Amino acid sequence: MSIFERYLTLWVALCIVVGVALGHVLPGVFGAIAAAEVAKVNLPVAVLIWLMIVPMLLKIDFGSLGQVREHWRGVGVTLFINWAVKPFSMALLGSFFIGHLFAPLLPAGQISSYIAGLILLAAAPCTAMVFVWSNLCEGEPHYTLSQVALNDVIMVFLFAPLVGLLLGVASISVPWSTLLLSVLLYIVVPVIVAQLWRKALMRRGAASFDRIMRKLQPVSLVALLTTLVLLFGFQGEQIVRQPLVIAILAVPILVQVYLNAGLAYWLSRRFGVAWCVAAPAALIGASNFFELAVAAAISLFGLDSGAALATVVGVLVEVPVMLSVVRIVKATRGWYEAGASRAPTGVEARP
Repeated sequence: MSIFERYLTLWVALCIVVGVALGHVLPGVFGAIAAAEVAKVNLPVAVLIWLMIVPMLLKIDFGSLGQVREHWRGVGVTLFINWAVKPFSMALLGSFFIGHLFAPLLPAGQISSYIAGLILLAAAPCTAMVFVWSNLCEGEPHYTLSQVALNDVIMVFLFAPLVGLLLGVASISVPWSTLLLSVLLYIVVPVIVAQLWRKALMRRGAASFDRIMRKLQPVSLVALLTTLVLLFGFQGEQIVRQPLVIAILAVPILVQVYLNAGLAYWLSRRFGVAWCVAAPAALIGASNFFELAVAAAISLFGLDSGAALATVVGVLVEVPVMLSVVRIVKATRGWYEAGASRAPTGVEARP
């Protein structure tokens, strides 16, 4: 591990401080960058996400994609967390923390809107950024790609009715343009580009492929940190203007991330899922598709609503908290594998 990777937590903290400071000092510059979007998808951030995920996609051999059938337990655990646990647990956490515990500290007229934003955030499983987290924890790339693709398909059919059920809204306006463009930009196009590039590199030999992969690793991390600066820069004024509200909204998000990641990790261990699948399963189960959540909040409640602010807080929390989950699953690998090797009869842990 390089010095850069070893002190990643320090660089993340510095990027957060730099992003907030620059966003407060140069609001016009960050406003212009934030305005460079199509269907609520920010194009500069999309480019940075490409730089983050393409190195992992290069590792995927589509000829071996059928191996994902061996990890059906991991797929089942993640689907259960994403669709049967996470949206409902966030509804409960939002009601408890925002609707009751911290309600006296928040604007009374925005409380229900804040809770709605948190629910929108939890109802959209993460897509592109999962590749980054899985890569950092040495996750199984074929499983990760298959799980993300499956979540994208399910999201098309379940997002609107699930949100409608939890919010009690009869007619949910799904931002289809954001959903479809995000899938196209973050999944379809990068996969095609990565596979074409992989074939070209493999024709030049394994040594050439390995050399390119080593060069791309720091590019991916630099893109991650630059994304962090932009995300916090976009909301620099908001953070300075109402830090207490943002801190309070972050509480249920943090609890939900660790709760769902921990549950996915424990269930995977209980069912004997290989660690290389359990680690990304925990991360996929905990992270959120914040582009879709922000766009849905704006379309349903308005740009200046509490719901929109709550989803933005999810954006701010996403990177640092998911990096902490990566550290936790890597640090507990020995504990995990010791338990997974003693899985119940009929369940086999794969090293």
